[in-house]
Amino acid sequence: MAGAAHAAAQVAEWGIEQLMRELAQIPSAKARFTERKHMAILSAPLDSSGTLIYVAPARLEKHVTAPREESVILDRDRLTLENKERNQRRSFALREYPVIWAFVESVRSTLAGDLATLRRFYQVSLEGNERQWRLLLKPVEPAMLEVVSEIRIGGSRNQIDSMEFIEANGDRSTMTIVRDAP
Repeated sequence: MAGAAHAAAQVAEWGIEQLMRELAQIPSAKARFTERKHMAILSAPLDSSGTLIYVAPARLEKHVTAPREESVILDRDRLTLENKERNQRRSFALREYPVIWAFVESVRSTLAGDLATLRRFYQVSLEGNERQWRLLLKPVEPAMLEVVSEIRIGGSRNQIDSMEFIEANGDRSTMTIVRDAP
């Protein structure tokens, strides 16, 4: 009986703080993704796929393998964009671009379980339960609101399985994530 009461208390305590603690426990992860971008100016969505790599607390890599090879690598406060087909590489400090910084932190801070940083850039709310949750991020800065109206990050327990970015102009991008086995 005491065990059932303890389990019920743990379920009742589950919320954003518990989710962030569980996400913060993951030292690294690798996943495959597919992304679909819906844009008003296009008659069909743009699809891409590749891999995501996260190394706590501050490194995040997105390697697109289709339809063309390109990479986005975040290492602490430096963001590097690389397109191998065009032999282009650009690197810059996030602090120089506040809107990009806020956008990047929606992903990195969620993966790191860094609720304080998320709240610096977003109004944060959580729907669902431990088995199926959705984190809702609404930008607090007017400049960011001009670009993105909402970010929705979904998952189960301590794993993220989807990200949806709703742009202010109505365009949206949906990423489905399948984590590789450890």
